[in-house]
Amino acid sequence: MSGYSDTDHAELERSPLVRSSEPESDDVELTGCSGSILCHPKRPVHRYVMLVVMCFLGFGSYFCYDNPAALESEIKSVMKVNTEQFEILYSLYSWPNVILSVFGGFLIDRVTGLRWGAILFAGIIALGQVIFALGAQFNSYLVMEIGRFVFGLGGENLAVVQNAYAVSWFKGRELNMAFGLQLSFARLGSTVNMLTEENAYNAVDFPKRYQKLAFALWIGALYCGLSLLCACVLAYFDKRRTRILRLPEHGTGEVVRVKDVKDFPISLWLIFIICVAYYVSIFPFISLGTVFFEEKYELTSSSAHVVNSLVYTISLGGAFVFGIMVDKVGLNLFWVVVSIVFTIVAHGLMAFTFITPYFAMALMGLAYSLLACALWPMVAMVVPEHQLGTAYGIMQAIQNLGLAVVALGAGIIVDNQGYFFLELFFTIWLCVALFCAIILYMVDASRGGELNLTTAEKIAKDEREKAEKEKPKVNRGLSASTDSDQVRNRLLSRIGLPSDQQAVDNKGSY
Repeated sequence: MSGYSDTDHAELERSPLVRSSEPESDDVELTGCSGSILCHPKRPVHRYVMLVVMCFLGFGSYFCYDNPAALESEIKSVMKVNTEQFEILYSLYSWPNVILSVFGGFLIDRVTGLRWGAILFAGIIALGQVIFALGAQFNSYLVMEIGRFVFGLGGENLAVVQNAYAVSWFKGRELNMAFGLQLSFARLGSTVNMLTEENAYNAVDFPKRYQKLAFALWIGALYCGLSLLCACVLAYFDKRRTRILRLPEHGTGEVVRVKDVKDFPISLWLIFIICVAYYVSIFPFISLGTVFFEEKYELTSSSAHVVNSLVYTISLGGAFVFGIMVDKVGLNLFWVVVSIVFTIVAHGLMAFTFITPYFAMALMGLAYSLLACALWPMVAMVVPEHQLGTAYGIMQAIQNLGLAVVALGAGIIVDNQGYFFLELFFTIWLCVALFCAIILYMVDASRGGELNLTTAEKIAKDEREKAEKEKPKVNRGLSASTDSDQVRNRLLSRIGLPSDQQAVDNKGSY
């Protein structure tokens, strides 16, 4: 028994999108099973178990996202579509998220909360995959397209929820590790999809080929059900954590407003551009990679799938290892630049040489894993907590705008110009990402280098800020008063009224 009234429970359960990962009090004591290392919400073991559940929250979404890539040849032949029409399946996933990623961030912040948002979006991806499988079952490419559209309504918003859960439970020195492990598990879903879906298609002997295609897609629907189950489990334990640790209803007391977007710093917008310019060179390429490797390198279908899955396979362990490394070392922005350069080299090798694609894709997988661990946590470094849902939502929206357009463009380029020009197209996007990363480096350096501090420097900075807050109360009061007067005077000047000092001067002149 916690000793709280029903009213207290109701208040404590209305949790915001992001809360501090530490309770206000460090002396929370529980007895019995609730106080064990597995069940106490402050214990590392409990938090890491919940991290695993968070990771599986996105498993079904990532498994199903690349269903078309794993079955590219089968979908094209069974449904009688060309590359441009095939890429519509990816574009339809991305288009709704140009708007809904932002809307989802506000919805989570203001309406559903983190727990119900996770359940809602996990349910939507499950519904979308069911429709996608039904489209194959009834040999209707139109229904398959509708299914991908519905699937897209929940996919990116579920990623926003997943990021927010990680920040809520692990903000601090473990955040990069949490992001890295989430990426590892997500890519486990992508890897399993790449390596098994074609085998599932060939394993059954139905009279119609579209029935074999449907069988493979129904497997994805089962994994989406697993994600929905994880969303429910997380909701329960996050609610329990809020009650036991007496976490506040609002992490900052701030209200998210649309006009907050105009206050986003230039560094955040550069992060957005780097994100979209980098990822459009990865995901659209993988969606077309199997046939590319079969045609250019004359690989068998099974070997082409293995090569095409290397980016995801390497990120299984790579993201976790790199996440820990970035936690220990810091220098997030430096690692972003390194990742972009390595990816340019990988695409260049596949464009201009016939060196085994295993090497190029392995290099791309390492770079992809490193960038994800270094780039995404940078958002939490440049915006306040109450804006994180909105910031991540906008980041996902801009990324999906790029993916929607580039996916269609990639299909058109392959149909009309071939894969060499497709590689040049991706390389140009990577050069844009590199240019923006260099600009971000200069902007950040001019403002104290927050994004490129070592871990030791971050710790020292935190200690200095803590010491500043612990100054004598009188000094804090004087400082607060001075700051308040300065803000007041600036506001009075903006609306055309005299500041307090000007009023005194004017009074003396009368």
